[in-house]
Amino acid sequence: MLSDIILLLIGLLMILFAAEGFTNGIETLGRRLSLSQAVVGSILAAVGTALPETILPIVAIFFYGGVSAHEVGIGAILGAPFMLSTLAFFLIGLTAMISCLAKKRSFVIAAEVHSTRRDLVFFLPMYASAVLVPIIAGRSATIPLAIFLIGGYVLYAYLTFRGESAGVEHSESLYLSRVIRTLRSGEPDAPSFTVILFQVGGALLSMTAGAHIFVANLAHLSLHFGANPLLFALVLAPIATELPEKFNSIAWTWKGRDTLALGNITGAMVFQSTFPVSVGLLFTRWNPAGMALFSAIIALASACIVLGQLTFQKRLSPITLLLGGGLYLVFAAVLVIKIT
Repeated sequence: MLSDIILLLIGLLMILFAAEGFTNGIETLGRRLSLSQAVVGSILAAVGTALPETILPIVAIFFYGGVSAHEVGIGAILGAPFMLSTLAFFLIGLTAMISCLAKKRSFVIAAEVHSTRRDLVFFLPMYASAVLVPIIAGRSATIPLAIFLIGGYVLYAYLTFRGESAGVEHSESLYLSRVIRTLRSGEPDAPSFTVILFQVGGALLSMTAGAHIFVANLAHLSLHFGANPLLFALVLAPIATELPEKFNSIAWTWKGRDTLALGNITGAMVFQSTFPVSVGLLFTRWNPAGMALFSAIIALASACIVLGQLTFQKRLSPITLLLGGGLYLVFAAVLVIKIT
């Protein structure tokens, strides 16, 4: 048990340091390609850091047979948007509040309203359809719904690339470029694409490896304490696999780059509600019920609250994001009541 805890901490540290390298690299890449903050946060960073939690259900569904493996896959797919819209929102709000108390920023999330609103406007109907349509229409709607979700993400990506957004704010040189300059004098100030991609790819691999170490040892501990596989897939696994997004967004929020921080979360929510859900629709007995359905309802409620403030007040308060943590506690309380 002690070794599991030590490895758990090692995995956590790997994710933490890799997330800092990833955000630094992705900012540099975005600036080098003249991409907007919305594209960098909601597309590049979101899809890149969504790989660990996307891989988990695919491995469970395709490489492990049986009903329990499919339950793990479904739980992991539904757990990702749930964690992003509750704990991830909460951590952004908490980081902004702490940073404000440290007099590093004002008490407001200075993200681009239209970019965040676009993400949520896509997430809400697509995720709601993915959860509710199979319950109403049954298996007959599976293929058309999967096509709708994938097509919706393609449209979302197109509109994000075409939409108005400020350029990437960047005040730090590429970390790997600093190392190269130290080891070999004469390195130009502007790093090459090879160096940028090497840092981004290396950081992403480190995050994925750290997440797997974290998940594996969290699984050992959960079994030690008697947690069942569905509970692990729905609650514990997404906490670990969503760590890349959480740490990236914490780093960006602390630096005042709120559009990147929030876009990393909301962009991942859009991605997680389309491609992984389509895999669940096509290759499992997709019919969310019980706590799985309740987690989806919580995710939709949290997104509605944030979208409501963005729509009616044209701003976003850290307090609104902190409510995500409250919704997570509601889910946890219901879960405890249910299993006791």
